[in-house]
Amino acid sequence: MNEQTKQNAPLRSLASDNHSGVHPEILNSLIAINSNHVHSYEGDDISLELKKIVKHIFGEQFESYLVFNGTAANVLSLQHLVKPWNSVICAEESHLNLDECGAPEKLIGCKLDLIKTRDGKIKPEDIENKLIRGGDQHYSQPKVVSITQPTELGTVYSLSELEEIHKICRKHHLYLHIDGARFANAVVHLNTDFKTMAQYADALSFGGTKNGLMGCEMVLIKNQNEGLVKYPSSQNFKFERKQSMQLPSKTRFLSQQFITYFKNDLWKQIAGHSSHLAKVLEARIKAIPEIKVLLPVQSNAVFCEIPKTWIKELRQEIFFYVWEEKRSVVRLMTSFDSTHEDLDLLINKASQLSKHKFKAEPTNDSRT
Repeated sequence: MNEQTKQNAPLRSLASDNHSGVHPEILNSLIAINSNHVHSYEGDDISLELKKIVKHIFGEQFESYLVFNGTAANVLSLQHLVKPWNSVICAEESHLNLDECGAPEKLIGCKLDLIKTRDGKIKPEDIENKLIRGGDQHYSQPKVVSITQPTELGTVYSLSELEEIHKICRKHHLYLHIDGARFANAVVHLNTDFKTMAQYADALSFGGTKNGLMGCEMVLIKNQNEGLVKYPSSQNFKFERKQSMQLPSKTRFLSQQFITYFKNDLWKQIAGHSSHLAKVLEARIKAIPEIKVLLPVQSNAVFCEIPKTWIKELRQEIFFYVWEEKRSVVRLMTSFDSTHEDLDLLINKASQLSKHKFKAEPTNDSRT
């Protein structure tokens, strides 16, 4: 392929699941309901149906609210649970810290109390080490632990790890927020279900956009007190959402996307495909000696160290992000519409650049 052809070719990407389109089944479901007039602001039958479905899938203890993006889902979840003088304990690598442009601090006024991790996962002892100066009016008081499942580094908390963090939070009267932008990938990896994994969260930011939906996220707020942990009224959230300019009007179009996503386990097909392709990519990368996979591949992200001199040439074949420039660490991420041919673009070029020449055969798998 010559340079001019490459410039005119459609972008193929292993950079982010945000680069993918809308899943065809979800897009078609929007066309199917695009007629007549119905009530707005969750007063329509489709939006009411989604609320029932969410309670069935995640548990009766949750109220659900639609918002437009992940930053809003995270910030509003926290805003619901904290006062400005509180702090939120989270990983240094978290999206909340690195990729929200200071939104929690600006919009809530609270402090993020950061924990440095090796794999993106916070340990119970890390939390307890942060619980100092209780009642000291000069010190921000911890109130929420926020974790990401899967983490920003693609690793997944086991159910036992979630349970231990939940116990620590209950012991110290802290809330637990889960940033679940790719929650379904973690459910698939653990071979569990949404209800089992969501039970530990007091607030859950459930991702849609990265999973084949269009501009659509959901916040789940727990509405039943647990022992000494008392929740703010979940009904307050609708006012907090409105004040933060995140109340959709034509909610049938957002609700229908999630209904289609949950129907017939489409969510499992989407997450299963992206996670499986990431494992295929990991295996093929490990055959190239100059590239080092750095973390366990447990969702749809592969983090690896690539020779710096390779980056430009590889990105001429398929786009990806450099995660850490100094060490030449890149993130390769699959999505619902990633293909084995996408992997070939990267692997075949890398094999050409490798000093250890070999033929990189494409992998065919009927499951994907």
